[in-house]
Amino acid sequence: MNRTLEHILPRVQKPARYTGGEYNAVVKDRHRVDTRYALCFPDTYEIGMSNLGMRILYGVMNQMEGVWCERVFAPWGDMEEEMRREGVSLYGLESGDPIADFDLIGFSLGYEMAYSNVLNMLDLAGLPLRSEERRGLSPIVVAGGTCAFNPEPLSPFVDVFALGEGEDVSVELIQLYRRAREECWSKEEFLSAAAQVPGLYVPSLYEVRYQPDGTVAQIEPLEGAPLPVTKRIVQDFNKSYFPVKTIVPSTEIVHDRVMLEVFRGCIRGCRFCQAGYAYRPVRPRDPKLLLEQGIAACKDSGYQEMTLSSLSTSDYRPLEQLCDGLLDWCEPNRVSLSLPSLRADNFSLGLMERVQHVRKSGLTFAPEAGTQRLRDAINKNVTEEEILRSCRTAFSGGWSSVKLYFMLGLPTETDEDVLGIADLAEKIYQAWKETTPNPRRGVNITVSTAFFVPKPHTAFQWEGQISMEEYHRRVKLLREHMRGRSIKYNWHDPETSFLEAVFSRGDRRLAGVLEEAWRQGAKFDAWSEYFDFQRWMQAFRTCGVDPNFYAGRVRDREEVLPWSVTATGVSQAFLWRERERAYQAVITPDCRVQCTGCGADKLYPGGVCDAEA
Repeated sequence: MNRTLEHILPRVQKPARYTGGEYNAVVKDRHRVDTRYALCFPDTYEIGMSNLGMRILYGVMNQMEGVWCERVFAPWGDMEEEMRREGVSLYGLESGDPIADFDLIGFSLGYEMAYSNVLNMLDLAGLPLRSEERRGLSPIVVAGGTCAFNPEPLSPFVDVFALGEGEDVSVELIQLYRRAREECWSKEEFLSAAAQVPGLYVPSLYEVRYQPDGTVAQIEPLEGAPLPVTKRIVQDFNKSYFPVKTIVPSTEIVHDRVMLEVFRGCIRGCRFCQAGYAYRPVRPRDPKLLLEQGIAACKDSGYQEMTLSSLSTSDYRPLEQLCDGLLDWCEPNRVSLSLPSLRADNFSLGLMERVQHVRKSGLTFAPEAGTQRLRDAINKNVTEEEILRSCRTAFSGGWSSVKLYFMLGLPTETDEDVLGIADLAEKIYQAWKETTPNPRRGVNITVSTAFFVPKPHTAFQWEGQISMEEYHRRVKLLREHMRGRSIKYNWHDPETSFLEAVFSRGDRRLAGVLEEAWRQGAKFDAWSEYFDFQRWMQAFRTCGVDPNFYAGRVRDREEVLPWSVTATGVSQAFLWRERERAYQAVITPDCRVQCTGCGADKLYPGGVCDAEA
């Protein structure tokens, strides 16, 4: 650590965020590596270190000979203030070296409200914000993650977007960069070559034209760039990298435990879920391999908690077999095993009893909608009776706390659907009264509602978001009908969800708004301590951009969508058909019942996805 940092750190909260030196952090001799990669997470250390994808990419790149990947997180306001005052540039956590001197700088994009932090981190690094102003071969700014499936709002700032799963394509990008450096390519030559790598989108090689009404008229690829750019997936999940020797943080983080990823993808097809479509096809990991990896990771790290991770863990076929094997080791070693929220249609009391036999923590279900008609419209594939049966089973087994998650503003939602949420909560309360063995303990039923955001590459990508005023009306309606001291109602503030809708569905013209808001102080917009909605509204006015054009407008089927430059493998015809079925409230069976013909299996040559097996 340099002397300036030693001087700064006593003046900031949580200095361990900025020191590095954790157990299993990778430190290499900077004189023996030829390529340095700054792996940036545009949020705090506690959030970024809880991200399994970051840990995977960190391990993958540091396995490469001659490559040193270092972590970089967004400094909190007190640390940023000290860094700017003392002239300290944003640095890699392992070496303390300025990331402006690195070869590649990669950002993980999991949430649109982190975009302002991407700009802030580039500025803290002393780099020009816009790609066209960074003229040399280094550093190359890369971005990936779920938000990269609509890369357009960030396109002027990023040189290369990596679409889909990054384990393989990151290695190929680094190898291409090494070749470019050895052969003295210009940045333009490198970017032209990168565009030919499957899964890499180079925005400077695409020209976007607009109609007089502001919609996209045409996206024209230049210099032979592909259109669309299709995501990359890991073909053999059993052979993909898992961070057994994972970094053990020096300070508390959000998810401080071993995370076992049991499979990629999802069989369900919920029509609102971007991740469910974007990470198809389903590819499981062998339970024997998971058992070995989980035990080895706990032994190496000393963690006393392990959790099973996926989009829908209860759909993992050998789940009980895996849990039994893990518990045989976990119990005598005093390691707790936890499962994420389960689906109400396959809730297993026996499994939960085994996993939580020491301490019955609360259960979490996500019905998403209050009536069966609306659950069918969004293809949730769960019935009210299944929800109530699961709650009765849990209550009879001694559970006394349940959390229920819903969305307000879903397509076709009516006031009857909104009131159905209160009705369902009351029915769950009655189920508790009828089945609990210990009524004196009481019950805690927590209902939470979020503001629905229509996302790219889903069946609802053409929909508009309801207005914030209408959202507030529906919240008020629900709140007035939520009765009973045992039922607590929480609702999400709509302002961040409105901006999330704008940027998730936006085009390149939003880059100016993003830069203007950042120049006026926007950062850490996912945090209430920093978020200022009026600052964003002023930025839209300054730039002459109407945010409702992006958030609230329903698209026609023929409209060229800004994110049509990217492809998840799921066909647009399939998504449109799912939208039509939503308006008919007709469900589509999950992938294991019947292959829906979405097209994602074509990304999986030589076999079929697990959902079809």
